[in-house]
Amino acid sequence: MPDNDIALGMQEPYIPDILPVLPLKETVIYPHIIVPLLITREEYVKLIDDALTADRLVAAVASKEEVEAPEPEQVYNIGTAAAIIRMLKLPDGSMQLFVQGVQRIRILEYVQRQPHLKARVEKVKEVVEESVELEGIARNVLTQFKKMVFLAPYLPNEIFIAAMNIGEPNNLADFIASNINIEMEEKQELLETLDVKERLEKLTVFLNKEIEILEIGSRIQSEVQTEMSKSQREYFLREQLKAIQKELGEVDERTMEISEFREKMDEIGIPEAARKEAERELDRLAKMPVAAAEYTVARTYLEWLTSLPWNVSTEDNLDIKRARQVLDEDHYDLDKVKDRIVEYLAVRKLKEDMKGPILCFVGPPGVGKTSLGQSIARALGRNFVRISLGGMHDEAEIRGHRRTYIGALPGRIIRGIQRAGSNNPVFMLDEVDKIGADFRGDPASALLEVLDPEQNHSFSDHYLDVDFDLSKVMFITTANTPIPIHPALLDRMEVLELPGYTEVEKVHIAMDHLLPRQFEAHGLKKSQITITEEALRGIIRSYTREAGVRNLEREIATVCRKVATSIASGKRKSRKIGEKDLHELLGPSKFRFEVLEEDDEVGVATGLAWTEAGGDVLFVESQVMPGEGDLILTGKLGDVMQESAKAALTYCRSVADRYGVEPGFFRNNDMHVHVPAGAIPKDGPSAGVTMATALMSSITGRKVRKEVGMTGEITLRGKVLPIGGLKEKVLAAHRAGVKRIIIPEENQKYLEEIPAFIRKDLKFVPVKHIEEVLKVALHPDGKAPRPASARPRAAKKPAKKPAAKKASKPAVKKSAKAAVSKAAKKASRPAAKKGSKPASKARKASGKATGEA
Repeated sequence: MPDNDIALGMQEPYIPDILPVLPLKETVIYPHIIVPLLITREEYVKLIDDALTADRLVAAVASKEEVEAPEPEQVYNIGTAAAIIRMLKLPDGSMQLFVQGVQRIRILEYVQRQPHLKARVEKVKEVVEESVELEGIARNVLTQFKKMVFLAPYLPNEIFIAAMNIGEPNNLADFIASNINIEMEEKQELLETLDVKERLEKLTVFLNKEIEILEIGSRIQSEVQTEMSKSQREYFLREQLKAIQKELGEVDERTMEISEFREKMDEIGIPEAARKEAERELDRLAKMPVAAAEYTVARTYLEWLTSLPWNVSTEDNLDIKRARQVLDEDHYDLDKVKDRIVEYLAVRKLKEDMKGPILCFVGPPGVGKTSLGQSIARALGRNFVRISLGGMHDEAEIRGHRRTYIGALPGRIIRGIQRAGSNNPVFMLDEVDKIGADFRGDPASALLEVLDPEQNHSFSDHYLDVDFDLSKVMFITTANTPIPIHPALLDRMEVLELPGYTEVEKVHIAMDHLLPRQFEAHGLKKSQITITEEALRGIIRSYTREAGVRNLEREIATVCRKVATSIASGKRKSRKIGEKDLHELLGPSKFRFEVLEEDDEVGVATGLAWTEAGGDVLFVESQVMPGEGDLILTGKLGDVMQESAKAALTYCRSVADRYGVEPGFFRNNDMHVHVPAGAIPKDGPSAGVTMATALMSSITGRKVRKEVGMTGEITLRGKVLPIGGLKEKVLAAHRAGVKRIIIPEENQKYLEEIPAFIRKDLKFVPVKHIEEVLKVALHPDGKAPRPASARPRAAKKPAKKPAAKKASKPAVKKSAKAAVSKAAKKASRPAAKKGSKPASKARKASGKATGEA
């Protein structure tokens, strides 16, 4: 019997209790909506045949999963009772159906599984409360649907008219939900929502989401359409322009550019390999539209290829006298470098096709390495180009990037050649010792080809991809020290050392170069300012301590600023600067002559050290204190320097009996060696003789002459071995006021490199053995020790041994006891023992050294 319940003013249709279940894939059927279906499976064809013979009703239920024959657990419980309104059998046995939703139903239980599903169902009633709010939501949904129909290309305008004619909110929601493109799960959610108000609210959310997606798609489509229209318009205009230019006998922009490139190639005489590559790019350029992105890349490549000085060379100035005059005008001294340039010019004069030399200027900061490169270029009449390699990590900085990268450019070598405008410039690679390396490559390895005379005639840049001849280029590299430079790279260069300047040389440089430059930089005339030679010496001695002249120029600039201020303010018209005025202008002295102002002491010896900034004076202090025979080393000493101290102590212990030291002295006392400036790492073997002298002074109580500087490596047998950096060390000693310098005998041959006036001021004492050092450096105590030689055992004479002990031992013993007693007052024995162990550990953990003692 038909149900008499009334909803929304309509009689509900009759629905049998048991219906065949038709699972649907990706489809949800709503009440009153007609949907076409294609039935292909045999069991579902049988299901439709059975329904047609009965009341033509089926339970249309969506599947949860995409399977051909879903089980009851794989379909939703809420579906729609659908009536078959038309059926058409196809030749292949399948069916074409049109079904119309009748009523929401709920599946209670399945009563049949074979040959097809049948279930007991019940009608589901919708909940609707007519109100103003419900009508407002329905109108809003209709407005959104109108907007969506306008945006969605798959929705015809007639569908909105149909929606407007639906009066019931529940039917309106079902109609719109069935026609919009939303997920199947969202459609099923709307089917299962029985509260009409809640259904319309959910539908509003889904509509907003779809409208937003459609608006984004419409905007993208509009932009693409606009771009296409613009491109088409430009294309038509260009074609018209071509036609007009053809009629007028003119050429277009692209043809003009290609003609210009060909003219440039003929003009500069581009090599055959490069011309072949350029012709290939020109052919590609001719086939490309001007608006193409690749067009700009190809044009940029051709611009680089045709802007390089393939065959452009400057003529060398082969006048040797003039070249020497130019070098002397720009730089004082540096005779070794100047002679090398003059030699190159002489050979170049005799042999025209000589390859350019590859020089490496090594020296401390401020000695004029970079400015010397400019001076060489001026002397040769060549162009000058400089690049800094400091901090460079990327190999592509040298070789360039391949053209496949966006924004690719040639490397800095090719860019420097292009900037120079000739293929034989003086090319300076500054700070070659500060090149880095990381995952992007090693620039030093890339420089191997650049700086190899046997390879650089065919240098290949990644961007150009053709060979460029660098053999005519004079490469000059600069470095503060050759140690960090890659060994293979260093082997390719001719190293010329530029040592630090002496005081006299600095005065000459200041008078001839620094003062005129600073006067001009500060707008001062010679009549307005005068700086005396004594004032310059005062600045050099008291306000700078360097190998070069950079800080000297900085201090002179400070003086010029002070004078310029007084003249500009009207206080003075001119001023003469003497040594007495330096305190007023530059403040208190920053440095002092430590050697000359100190008294001779026990256990303090003056050593000489080499650093990247030149030479320096190094004081080694030694102290004896009660203990257990430990050696304590402090002052941030490196491993090599620690080993030198141990070797020095071993030698002192081996000859202690000849100096009257008691046998148990080393067993009952600790030895502490300290090198001041503890924050600065120190390393190297050349402080061995200085440590041995300081230790022997503490052991014997004899004072060390402060005006005696020393350097040399010591062996366990007391031999003094040669060292490096002699010139820098001697210059530092001369600046500090040292009068006598003890050097290894094998280093005596290098004294000719030291200026004559410095050799005249100093007395050099070449030695072979440490005993010779002790005789010169230690004050005599009135009781001379027994003579010793390089072989102490062979020099012993048993007949004189008692007499020597009797003559010297009491005095030395008394002196040693006095030193020990003095140390004992400052530190007790337990404290000394406690302090020795941590100091030893700290000594082993010292950091990387930056200077060589």
